[in-house]
Amino acid sequence: MRKLLSKMTPPQILTLGFLVIIFAGAGILMLPISQKAGVTVHYMDTLFTAVSATAITGLTVLDTASTWSLFGHIVLLVMIEIGALGFMTFAVLLFAITGQRLDLKARLMAQQALNLGSLADVKSVLSYVFSLSAVIQLIGAVLMMPDFIPRFGASHGIFLSIASSISAFGNAGFTFFDEPVFFLRNDPYILVVWMLLISAGSLGFLVWRDLLLYRKQRRLSLHTRVALHVSAWLTGLAFVFFLFTEKVLTPLAGSTSLWHRIMDTLFLAVVPRTAGLEVVPLRDLTAAGLMIIMLLMFVGGTPGSTSGGIKTTTLGILWLQSMAALRGQEQVNFGGRRFSQKVVIKAMMLAVISIVFVIGVSLFLSITETIPKGEGLEYIVFEVISAFSTTGFSLGLTPHLTTLGKIVIMMVMFIGRVGLYTVMFSVMNIREKPTSFQYPTEEVIIG
Repeated sequence: MRKLLSKMTPPQILTLGFLVIIFAGAGILMLPISQKAGVTVHYMDTLFTAVSATAITGLTVLDTASTWSLFGHIVLLVMIEIGALGFMTFAVLLFAITGQRLDLKARLMAQQALNLGSLADVKSVLSYVFSLSAVIQLIGAVLMMPDFIPRFGASHGIFLSIASSISAFGNAGFTFFDEPVFFLRNDPYILVVWMLLISAGSLGFLVWRDLLLYRKQRRLSLHTRVALHVSAWLTGLAFVFFLFTEKVLTPLAGSTSLWHRIMDTLFLAVVPRTAGLEVVPLRDLTAAGLMIIMLLMFVGGTPGSTSGGIKTTTLGILWLQSMAALRGQEQVNFGGRRFSQKVVIKAMMLAVISIVFVIGVSLFLSITETIPKGEGLEYIVFEVISAFSTTGFSLGLTPHLTTLGKIVIMMVMFIGRVGLYTVMFSVMNIREKPTSFQYPTEEVIIG
C-alpha cells in the first residue's frame, strides 16, 4: 500500500482519501447500531448520505432525525467535521501528536487541501485551522444552549447545540431536529448565531488568520481583501434584491412581525453561500428569488473554507478583469496590487468548466429523471447547482431520484467538495504540457 501511495500524486491521494472516508462512513452507517430500531436502510441511500456528509452538502434521501440513532448522528458529525476541515488536516494532526516530521509529499498534500500559496507555513496554518475551528464551534454551541436547552431539554438541547454548530460552521446543511427548521424563523437570536457561524466557515481560514494578525502586521493580503469585498457585496446585494423580489417575505406576513421578516430575509441572503439551512420555505419564494439563490450557490464561499462553488475570489477576479477590459486596460489591478495573467486565466477556466459541467449534468438528469407536472427545468438545475456548490438546498428532487440519478448527484457532490481542479489532475490524469514553440498570432472577430 505504501508503495502504491508513493507513486500517486498529491491530488490523487486527496481524492482517494475522501473516497476511503466515504465508503468507511457508509459501512459504519449500515451497522444496526447506527440506525433507529425498526428502520431499514438500503446501501445506496446510506452511501448517498455518507457522500453528502463528507462533501458537507446536506442533500438527503432520508430524514436524518428519524433514520439514524445517536451513534449514527455522531458518525455523520465526524464525517462533516472531516469533510469541512479536510482529511489531510487530520492526518497532519496525527503526525504532530506522534511527533513525526512531515515529509515533502505530506506538505504538498496539505498545501493542495488548503489552497496554500507556498509550503513555508503548512504546519503552522494547519495547527491554526484546528484551534480556530474548535474555538468557533465551541462558542457557537455555547451560544445556542440557552435557547435549545429550555426548548428541548438538557441532554437533547446540548446535543442539538453542538450538532447545529458543527453543521453551520461546516456549511453542511444537515439538521438534526425532529421537524423542519421552519420553526426557527421567528427566533432571530438563533438565526444570528447561525449566520455568524456560516460566515466564519465560508470566509476561509487564511482570511481569518489575516484578520486576527492585522493588528500585528497592519496589512491584509490581496486574497483576503478580494474575498472580503466580494463576500460583503454578495450578501448586501442579495439582501436588497430579496427585499424587492420577496416583498419582505409577504407569504410570512400573517405569522411574523416585520422585524422577524427582515431577519429572515438577511438569513436568506447568507445561507445560499453553501449552508443550505432552509428556515424560509423555498416553495414560498418567487422565480426571481430562486434565481438569486442559484447565482449565490454557484459562487459559494472563499478558497480554503468549508464552502463550495467557484469561490468569491474567482468572481472578483473575473469582474475586475471585465471592468479593466471595458476601460481598455490590459492589467487587472486591485488595492495597489496586480493580478498575474496566470491567475486570471485560471479563474476564467474554472468558471467556464463549472458552467459547462452544471449544464451537462442538468441535461443528463432531465433525461433520466421525471419532472413533476407544474414544475420547470429549474427543478433539476437548482438541485445540480446545490450539489455542485455543496449547499444542500432542494426543491424536492433528491428524495425522488432514480438509482442513476443518485449516482450522478453523488458524483457532483464529490467533485464539488474535492474540487474540479483536483479531479482533473487526479482522476482524469490531466497534465500541463509546456510547448517549446508558438504559432503566429491572428485576430478573431468577437461580438
